[in-house]
Order: sequence, then structure tokens, then C-alpha cells
Amino acid sequence: MSVTRRAAVILAAGQGTRMKSPLPKVLHKIGGRTMLDRAIDAAYEVGCEKVIVVVGNHSPAVRETATRRVGADNIVTQDPPMGTAHAVNVAREALAGFDGKVIVTYADSPLMAARVLEPVFALEADMAVLGFEAVDPAAYGRLVLDGDKLNAIVEMRECTPEQLKIRACNSGVIACDRELLFSLLAEVKNENSKGEYYLTDIVGLARARGLQPRVTFAEENEVLGANSQAELAVIEKVWQDGVRKAFMDNGVHMPAPETVFFSYDTEIAAGVTIEPNVVFAEGVTVETGAVIRAFSHLEGAKVGEGALIGPYARLRPGADIGRHVHIGNFVEVKNVTIGDGAKANHLSYLGDGSVGAGSNIGAGTIFCNYDGYFKYKTNIGERAFIGSNTSLVAPVTIGDGAMTGSGSVITADVAPGALAFERAQQIEKAGWSTAFRERKAAEKAAKGKK
Repeated sequence: MSVTRRAAVILAAGQGTRMKSPLPKVLHKIGGRTMLDRAIDAAYEVGCEKVIVVVGNHSPAVRETATRRVGADNIVTQDPPMGTAHAVNVAREALAGFDGKVIVTYADSPLMAARVLEPVFALEADMAVLGFEAVDPAAYGRLVLDGDKLNAIVEMRECTPEQLKIRACNSGVIACDRELLFSLLAEVKNENSKGEYYLTDIVGLARARGLQPRVTFAEENEVLGANSQAELAVIEKVWQDGVRKAFMDNGVHMPAPETVFFSYDTEIAAGVTIEPNVVFAEGVTVETGAVIRAFSHLEGAKVGEGALIGPYARLRPGADIGRHVHIGNFVEVKNVTIGDGAKANHLSYLGDGSVGAGSNIGAGTIFCNYDGYFKYKTNIGERAFIGSNTSLVAPVTIGDGAMTGSGSVITADVAPGALAFERAQQIEKAGWSTAFRERKAAEKAAKGKK
């Protein structure tokens, strides 16, 4: 049995003026990933061997992003914009010779994952349309149905009063054989209130040929489109809620899940506890038994089994936290590997280097890693003890079991097992403070009498 080949045409040429942002609409992010990337991901994950992205000349940044993902040969330009049918039709040459089904999707509908698109390909029909039941049909195009057979898609502006009562709505996603698709597109007219070429018209044209389009339905939340910042926020919430539930179903404990935010690639093992108001930016992995305490921010970091992070901790890219490590309040870690059982519990900056297993980093420790031009590494051995308020001026190495005295500025390597300290000799002047206070109090009293 032969497998039907699959291709996708992703529409990404919209102006996005309602976003009121210098950033192109489809480059806004959901869960840390652009909407355009999400649409391309879904097309590849559903098995499309060829992915065409339709862009506009108004947005070089969209073209650049799409080219990086699908290659320059798979970028086509809609200029000027004349409707959805016109947008798809500009992909005709790019798909010439392709033998298989083509699905049309949208770069501003970031929740249309592969599992949402698969039923469209799987539906046995001359043409498959993805629909949904709308709570409030509002401006959506209506699906005029006879069972699961589709008689027509009517744009809201063209609906009769009776058709406006229909709750079955069009997501915009359509799939059919490539040859049929472009044959029908050639017949689409722009005789409507907007003077545009509607992709939805190909349904009626297909029925006029004796073909039978059919509909498969998705949940409304799965087909939401983002045309404004408010709609983008709604989609972000839907996505975050889904990820939160999936993590909790897999054994992650979150007492206030609505306050925790994840990225598209966050990996959290079962048995992890995440306290309120934690943000996971891109590239974070957390192993079982770890506790991420409140108000922490993690990005590009790996957290080992049983580690305790926060509260108010910041893990930046390259932070590799070992098993049962403690990273406490107001500690920032960037590009540092921290060995098993090490602790940095208070008010420290650890940037570029390593901390050996079992070492203790005292409050106020700073890895002085940057001279204004280059970064340098601080490497601390195992079971070392760094006294509070120590500045380690990189490049510097602290040997296994070594110690530094509180308040020291360490500029040279410290041998294993040694104590290093650097501070001026303390001088004490007996009675000086008492005499000073008495003198100043008298001066203040004298001024008050004038």
C-alpha cells in the first residue's frame, strides 16, 4: 500500500497591524517559540516533506526566519495581498511536480500542532476541511453542513441571517490533492464585499465538479489565531495551561501552577516540586527530586537530581547544577558547572568556571570574570570553603580542600588544602568612637541654641 506524500503551504504574509508592534506578527512568541516556527514545526511533525511559506515584501525578518527553516527555494512572495486564495496560488510554481496532498495552514495559529493537523490528512475525502464549534461564532466563516459533508463555507460578511446562527466554523485549514487544489484556485473569483480571492470558495467549486468535501473537527482552543496582543495573551494562557496540566499529570508538584511559566522545550522530571512564581525560559532541564523555590528564573540550565534552587535564584545559560546542590536566595549562576552536594546559599555571583563537589560558597562571593574585553574562568576544587565576601579575580584556581578568608580579594591560585586571605591589618584606637560621638553631639547642641 502506497503512502500519500504530504506538503504544506503556510500563510505568513499578513501585515499584523493590530499587533501595534515593530515585531512582525508571526515572530511573536508562544512559550518562547515564534508562531511561525511553531507552524513549521507542526508541518514537519505531521510528515510534510515539502513546506512552502508565503511571505510579504513588507517583512524581511519573516522571510529570513522562514528561509532559515525551510530554505530559500521554499519561500514565495504574495505582493500585493489579495486574499487567502491568492496567497496559496503564489505557491503553485514551488509545488509544481509534487504528487500528493497539500495542506494550507496559518503562521498566526500557533496551537495547530501535528496532532490537530493529522486528522485533516487522514480524512478520506476529495477535500478535507478543519472546523470547530465556536462558543461565539462572531466573525468566523460558517460551515454549511449535511452531516459531515460540507456544502459550503460562507464568510461572515456574506452570511444570511440564518447562516449567522451556525456555530460550526471554519479554521481556514484545507487539504486536498495538489493538482486539484491549484485547478480550483484558478477558478476563484473576487466577487465579494472585500474584492478578495477567498480560499473558502474552492469548496463550492469542488462541489460543482461533483466532488464531496468533508469536515473534521478540532477544539476551539486548538485553532485560535492571534491578531492582537490581547489574543496573543489568550493563546499563551491556553498553551501554558496545557503544559502545566501535562507536567502535573506526569508527577510534577505545583501548588500554584497558574503562576509558573514554561518554554516549549522545558523538561521537568516526575517528582520535581515547583513553587509559585517561577519562570522557565528556553533550554531548561530539571531532574527528579529537585525543588525550584519561589520567584526563581531559569534559562539554558540543567538542574540535577535532588537540587534545591532559590527562592529568588537566577540560573543563566550554561548553569549545570549537580545532584543535591543548594543554590539559594539572590544567587546568580552563569556558565558554571557545580558539582554534587556543593552549596551557594546566599547573595553570590558565580560566572564562568566550575565548583567542585561538596564545596561551600560563602555569602557575597563574586567570580570576577570580565575585564571589559574578555571572560576568564574561576575553578574551585572539591570540598573547598570560600569565605563570605570573597572576590575571586579570574583566571584563578582554588585547590581541593582549600579555604579563603572572609573579605579577601584572591588574585592568585590557592594550593590544595591551603588557607588564603588578603586584608589590611586591623587597627584599633581605644576610646576614639566615644570621644567622636561626644564631640559631635556637643557641636549639634551648640548649633541648636543659635
